[in-house]
Amino acid sequence: MTGDDRYKVFGVYLSAPVTDALEEHLYDEAGVLDVEAYFEETADSVPVGDPGADATDDLVADVLDSFADLYDRADFAAAERTAPDAFDLVHLAADPTRVADVRERFRAAATIQDADLRTVQTAILGAHLEAGPTE
Repeated sequence: MTGDDRYKVFGVYLSAPVTDALEEHLYDEAGVLDVEAYFEETADSVPVGDPGADATDDLVADVLDSFADLYDRADFAAAERTAPDAFDLVHLAADPTRVADVRERFRAAATIQDADLRTVQTAILGAHLEAGPTE
């Protein structure tokens, strides 16, 4: 269970360039060296105050705040061209309510785009991080 003092860990699928942009962002914000391994050994929650978790919570909050704009800027077609086996599973941590909200928006965008979640997550986070979804 998560509480007010814990972030929920959840996964997103990202293309390699978006993973790289996220890694650069988290390094700049919190000194995270390897985003793919940062929460790897973690259970389903981490404490508030963990620098990487605080940074990913801020990122998720920013994505939620600007989701409509990110949706409009997202390059879904480029993300869709990413080979299915070329996505990285990256774990992030955020306030449990934010996790539920961002998952709901990703699902809605996937329905509207008639695309899978990998495509939507890559396109939206790529737009937020201003990274191209494919190599």
